[in-house]
Amino acid sequence: MTLKIENTVFARLETEGRLTHPIIKEEISPGRFGFRGEIALKFQTSMADEKRPPELSIWQAFVTTKEGSSSFEVFMCYLLSFEYLQLTMEVLGEFFKPGGKYFIYSNNQDLLCKYRIPMGDVTFYCLPIGEATAYNEFLELLFIDKNDIKKLNTAGKMDYITEKALEFDADWEVISYEEGLKRMGPVRNPNENRPV
Repeated sequence: MTLKIENTVFARLETEGRLTHPIIKEEISPGRFGFRGEIALKFQTSMADEKRPPELSIWQAFVTTKEGSSSFEVFMCYLLSFEYLQLTMEVLGEFFKPGGKYFIYSNNQDLLCKYRIPMGDVTFYCLPIGEATAYNEFLELLFIDKNDIKKLNTAGKMDYITEKALEFDADWEVISYEEGLKRMGPVRNPNENRPV
């Protein structure tokens, strides 16, 4: 039996229409479900029947869960501003549990700084993002050579990366969310310096 989204923690998010622009949204190995895409945090008010794009989304999300689990196993994403971590917790907080591996790439974090941010009883690894995608930065963080996974399909790659992420540990500076807000710089326009 293939693991269906309605039998995972993604069910509520799917019902609420929060899982958008999926690259993959399926069982990636027996008993493990993965989603890569965007997760809507805040919706615009729709007029009549028109469907508007979300007002605010988590970008480049990479999220996995196990069958029967009530939490995300691995969660990685790109946030335009570090402050959105609070809203992420408001919308998705029930899915974060101690022992999960949770990574945030933040647009306005100093490129030389990496932090661990406790949010309730879970900890987020918070990293800056350079010119690369969060996905490529994540591979680098986990010491995954693209050649190691190039023969795998999308699901296989996701499964492989998840296993590596579960082994990850780092003793970066621990700071509070409030301290993080103080240290963050202005949000950079992610489209500047990009060839058109």
